[in-house]
Amino acid sequence: MCLRSALRSRDRGVRSLSFRGGMAEPEPGLKAIVENVDEEKETAAPAPKKRRLAAGERYVPPPRKLRSGVSFSAAHFAETSYYFEGGLRKVRPYYYDFRTYCKGRWVGRSLLHVFSTEFRAQPLAYYRAAARAGRLRLNEEPVQDLDVVLKNNDFLRNTVHRHEPPVTAQPIQILVENDEVVVVDKPSSLPVHPCGRFRHNTVIFILGKEHNLKELHTIHRLDRMTSGVLMFAKTVEVSKRIDEQVRERQLEKEYVCRVVGEFPEHEVVCEEPILVVSYKVGVCRVDPKGKCCKTIFQRLSYNGKSSVVKCLPRTGRTHQIRVHLQYLGYPIVNDPIYNMEAWGPEKGKGGKIGKTDEELLKALVEEHRSKQSLDILGISEEDLNSNAENNDSGNSSECTESVQADPVIENSCLAEDIRGSETEEVVAYPLNFNTNIEMLEKNTELGSHENEGRQTGEKSSEERDPLCVECKITRQDPSPKELVMYLHALRYKGAEFDYCAKMPEWAMEDWEE
Repeated sequence: MCLRSALRSRDRGVRSLSFRGGMAEPEPGLKAIVENVDEEKETAAPAPKKRRLAAGERYVPPPRKLRSGVSFSAAHFAETSYYFEGGLRKVRPYYYDFRTYCKGRWVGRSLLHVFSTEFRAQPLAYYRAAARAGRLRLNEEPVQDLDVVLKNNDFLRNTVHRHEPPVTAQPIQILVENDEVVVVDKPSSLPVHPCGRFRHNTVIFILGKEHNLKELHTIHRLDRMTSGVLMFAKTVEVSKRIDEQVRERQLEKEYVCRVVGEFPEHEVVCEEPILVVSYKVGVCRVDPKGKCCKTIFQRLSYNGKSSVVKCLPRTGRTHQIRVHLQYLGYPIVNDPIYNMEAWGPEKGKGGKIGKTDEELLKALVEEHRSKQSLDILGISEEDLNSNAENNDSGNSSECTESVQADPVIENSCLAEDIRGSETEEVVAYPLNFNTNIEMLEKNTELGSHENEGRQTGEKSSEERDPLCVECKITRQDPSPKELVMYLHALRYKGAEFDYCAKMPEWAMEDWEE
């Protein structure tokens, strides 16, 4: 029955009401019709009116509601594959879409101007070539003119040829798996979830691809270079329950590390506040303006050169254990941030640095750049040279312990930006873009550049992309030893659980470098 007919019937029914106990009721059959009609009126939303565009005005579709929560599926896991070489886990280069809605500061600016000011790791000639190749899309339509002026709610998509840094080939050991949780022993160098330049070389992706463990919810996080106990919940309910324990500080955490020198035999308590110097590079230091925190240290052994120390963090600040040990004068032996010459002759002991934050960051980056080890920091030249106005606005290059119970979403970290992962080393760009475009057009499909049969890391012609400058660079791989930091999450204990990993080899009493 259509709405108009039902309303007429309802009006006729109201005129023929019978009175029962002083209250008017419609006839029984008609009552159901009236209720259905009223329900239709409540649920039927009016169709949005499409505004008439002025002559030459570009239409921008309304923003789509992005599905939050865990969203990695088999399609994401199938983007590429792993191979192993020299003790390292490597990812074959693959095509990936960086997507973003137009940021407020971009409105009214041309796409060309945005690229030239905020994504300078590539020359403008690259973006022109990418547009001609159909890799730049605006509201899902190929960009024909980079001079197009951006409007609010514009949706941009940039397809890039993505390269990921290698990580250790050490496997992820599953400690516990039941209906509620998955608990693993995370190797050093692996981020927990996609972050920065890492996507497939992450715990979340490896568990999904190699162990068929999907739809996991992070309960807590570990620094990329920290190994040890890492917990995931299988349901939102379990995640919330354990997260409540974390927030109420009912979760007992125990770490072990190996530090420089002879650590005191007695218990040491450090309560120095910690301040984040740079989210982008991932650096903190002790500062009175920082957040309060507390760590208890107990020496376990000393081999004449270095000490194994048990660490009991009572709070969960970013890099808390590492910063407190540096402040005490006993930095972790191979800490790639807090045991570097950039901190000065005292290496930050007692908070003595002798540099401004800007000078410290520059010195740290230059020290790693000279060693060709920026990948160990989890950053690229592009991260350092991008001129985006949101510098240090929270996109940490590491995934740290201080962020807890935050569901993994596909657009985390750099996925919200449309920049690729190439570095400034390639900005010696004399590329023949016209030739590259001709080569590109010979490829039948963007995602078909994978050779599953090969076991070596040498790039085949199928894996090379004519527009990708990273494909033209030969980088020196880090050694497996460089990807291990001597900090290990040994035990996590809550009201209903107690999970413990094995003591790492470097923490044995008789171990020597």
